[in-house]
Amino acid sequence: MHMSRAVGIVGVGAAVPDRVLTNAHLESTLETSDEWITTRTGIKERRIADSHTATSDLAALAARRALHGAGLSPDQVDLIIVGTVTPDMAFPSTACLVQQALGATRAAAFDLEAACTGFIYGLAIGQQFVASGVYDTVLVIGAETLSRITDYQDRSTAILFGDGAGAAVLRPVADGYGILSSILGADGSGADLLRLPAGGSRLPASEETVRDRLHYLQMAGNEVFKFAVRIMDEAAEQALAKCGLTPNQIDLLVPHQANQRIIDSAVRRLGIPMEKVVVNLDRYGNMSSASVPVGLDEAVKQGRIRDGDLVVLVGFGGGLTWGATVIRWGGTVVD
Repeated sequence: MHMSRAVGIVGVGAAVPDRVLTNAHLESTLETSDEWITTRTGIKERRIADSHTATSDLAALAARRALHGAGLSPDQVDLIIVGTVTPDMAFPSTACLVQQALGATRAAAFDLEAACTGFIYGLAIGQQFVASGVYDTVLVIGAETLSRITDYQDRSTAILFGDGAGAAVLRPVADGYGILSSILGADGSGADLLRLPAGGSRLPASEETVRDRLHYLQMAGNEVFKFAVRIMDEAAEQALAKCGLTPNQIDLLVPHQANQRIIDSAVRRLGIPMEKVVVNLDRYGNMSSASVPVGLDEAVKQGRIRDGDLVVLVGFGGGLTWGATVIRWGGTVVD
């Protein structure tokens, strides 16, 4: 057993459904306008899964692509972690369904639930297993089909959410590379600000819960907005300070994609230029735990990340939860 190994992302992948839901379409069903949605959120369209596609399907596709990018086969995976608030079902875990779909027969598997911060929580957990030498290869996935829990009669939330999945493969890398630090946080006093009230042990499904639309996501938008604006740059700065770095050293920031105004505010506070920031919410909306890994995958595919770059991931979500990860990209994979 090694005491502590450097752990990096050696492959990324993403998957989004084909169906596009535009602001123009929402205009026809809700009392809203493309102009209003764009001004308030920055979102133009989002992807919606068809009735045959569940969270595990998108997760498995993203995972296959990440493994392919890493040059690894499913039977090399030791652990699968899926961050999601929209599992296929209450149990078994979506991670077990992904394990079966991939044929990753050696892998342990579990889900974690930190809402939109799920992927960042997953990276921090996966890193521990690899750093300690318990496992060599960990697959971390953020995957959601938020369209299943979005109330399309509620114009304040119907405009925001989309479906998708992103995945990353964690492996040992050369010292000085990989995940340099992580910050995770939670504040359960804000539990009511963003939630899906029914379907669990507090309010099991009943005629009443269905009639009262309690199986749909509920959000106190203004409160979440205020929290997000404060926490985004705080989390990023804390994670950077933890490894002796400052925001001006960031080569690429991949923030959670909830709202353009939240991103603008955080970027302004960090004092970095927008060309160093990944933004894809105009095309995908808020995909919860999938937003950060899908953004990361796009940045890699577009050649926006080079070996040695300092990449910062930052997110926040229901719980309330938040987190940030600082990564020195690249480094030879150590076998």
